[in-house]
Amino acid sequence: MTSIDIRPESKKQVNLSISFRILSNAETLVTSFFPQKIAEMETLLKTSLSTDGLAALKAPLDIPIPDPAKEEAKQKKKEEKEAKEGKKDKDSEKEDEDAGPPCGPIPCNERVESLLKEIKPQIQLLKEKLNTVSMWVQLQIPKIEDGNNFGVAVQEKVFELLTNTRTKIEEFQTQISKYYSERGDAVAKASKQPHVGDYRQLVHELDQYQYCELRIVVLEIRNTYALLFDIINKNYDKIKKPRGDCKALIY
Repeated sequence: MTSIDIRPESKKQVNLSISFRILSNAETLVTSFFPQKIAEMETLLKTSLSTDGLAALKAPLDIPIPDPAKEEAKQKKKEEKEAKEGKKDKDSEKEDEDAGPPCGPIPCNERVESLLKEIKPQIQLLKEKLNTVSMWVQLQIPKIEDGNNFGVAVQEKVFELLTNTRTKIEEFQTQISKYYSERGDAVAKASKQPHVGDYRQLVHELDQYQYCELRIVVLEIRNTYALLFDIINKNYDKIKKPRGDCKALIY
């Protein structure tokens, strides 16, 4: 049978730098890391992400509501000035559009921001651990042969589950970016049209929605660790030795 001639030192280098390290790390993940993270996520759900926390979530939106009489007088004065000069000052108009709200900078929701700083590293950590376990499963796949491939099929199913889970986790990061974009738009509208109460309420609704979504994210992170722990434990023999200890010899 034809095979590639690989130098012993090259094979040793690959084994030392990748294979042995990943095999060791993956088994440590299953035996101790996954149970630890499940407990951590449970604690986070009961403390920082309690369902009772919505009442205290509303952040102050310090955008003053203009006095209609003063605004009308201000607009009238501006129109009189433009009429006197005979034309609109385009530069002045542009400055008005670019000017920020009279209250100055509007901060983020501190509670949501604090949770995001805590949860984003957890999402990235889970992605990295999924990568390690995926590589571990792939390194266990034996040489392709005819027959006795049930264990290999189990490996492929586990690898497919890991791939789908990683895709779902990546969507969480996209959702976080979307929250900042949508909240920024809502705050901008509320500051430009402070008399419209719906824009103010929209900001608070987005904060509440993000809080609930972060709770779902942590639930999913916990469930992912629990699922990985369960499925690897149940199928450990098939993942580790997909064709068993014996090799059938055909004469």
